[in-house]
Amino acid sequence: MDVTPATYQRVRGDLDKLVHRGLDLHGLSRAANRVLARAVPFEGACLLAMDPATLLPTAEVVENGLPTAVMHRLTEIEMREPDYNKFTTLARGRQPAASLCFTTGGDLYRSRRHRELHRPNGFEDELRVVLSDGTGTWGALTLLREIGRPHFTPTDIRFVASLAGRLAEGLRRAALISTIGNPNGGDTGLLVLAADGTVEMSNTAAIGWLEELGVADPSITGLPPVIRAIAGRAQAIAADRNGLRPALARIGTRAGRWATVRGSLLGEGLDARVAVLIEAAQPPELAPLIADAYGLTDRERQVTELVAQGLTTSQISASLHLSPYTVQDHLKAVFDKSGTNTRGDLVARIFFGHYLPQLTTGTAPQRAPADTGSGEA
Repeated sequence: MDVTPATYQRVRGDLDKLVHRGLDLHGLSRAANRVLARAVPFEGACLLAMDPATLLPTAEVVENGLPTAVMHRLTEIEMREPDYNKFTTLARGRQPAASLCFTTGGDLYRSRRHRELHRPNGFEDELRVVLSDGTGTWGALTLLREIGRPHFTPTDIRFVASLAGRLAEGLRRAALISTIGNPNGGDTGLLVLAADGTVEMSNTAAIGWLEELGVADPSITGLPPVIRAIAGRAQAIAADRNGLRPALARIGTRAGRWATVRGSLLGEGLDARVAVLIEAAQPPELAPLIADAYGLTDRERQVTELVAQGLTTSQISASLHLSPYTVQDHLKAVFDKSGTNTRGDLVARIFFGHYLPQLTTGTAPQRAPADTGSGEA
């Protein structure tokens, strides 16, 4: 397929527009795949959202990709076994994207993932890209081509790599779409998983959390990717794999809450069970996540808080001991990062009455004056 420079440029522009549409993860995945396929054709795709603190996947959207039945094995390979182009390897490397054909020198069967999962399910080459920007790694995208289709080219790889920052921005914004409702509500859920990833035991709270994560019956649809990843990380840590991050992740639920998921091994050996705890995330855990989601610095977060309280530029200047010009510079940066144009738009986008107390140290929000829609920058 011959792609013109104009097509590449249009795809970049259309993805930029998507990022600012406020789509959730599923909407972002479907729309981005349609746009990207105009420049880099593929038959299957999987968009992963990750917790940037631990690089554990927290959600996935699969379109025409690997079947649910093999997802546990895919997670097991990713977390515990050697293979090519693992997400953690790409996140640490110089280039965020790579194809399986290129990395294996054309011998795809060198990859365990290909031998066991891709080829038996009708797929050949795979292109992976980790989605990172200046604030961290927010997810990853996997593109698959069916058997008989051409392998991904170096041009395909470079182009997809060039989109990593844009797509990371989309994931950061999608993370805010599903956030934060009632961070203090809910009981602690407990899941006990067998070594093969099946659920041996769960309490009532865990069933409720799974439903919020979109899984009504894990025996039919499988566990959410964040649960599989946490279990895999706990098993790998117990096996004395050095350099691994903690078996912990934060994830937004469909009910608008943030949950913290933790994993630990029960016993020793390869057959040991895994305990997974799911509980409501607390404000101190969420504050850096919200700031990171828009890439706000500490000072930009302070300025945003005072804007939401209705303070003018001169009042913010006096409160933070900054010049008015510096305050305006910070505010313009906040506008750019949040995709807003006015103070009123900024407040409506970020706060919704319950963001503010979680961006601060737990103090109650102050009521802002009725007019927060000033165009003052």
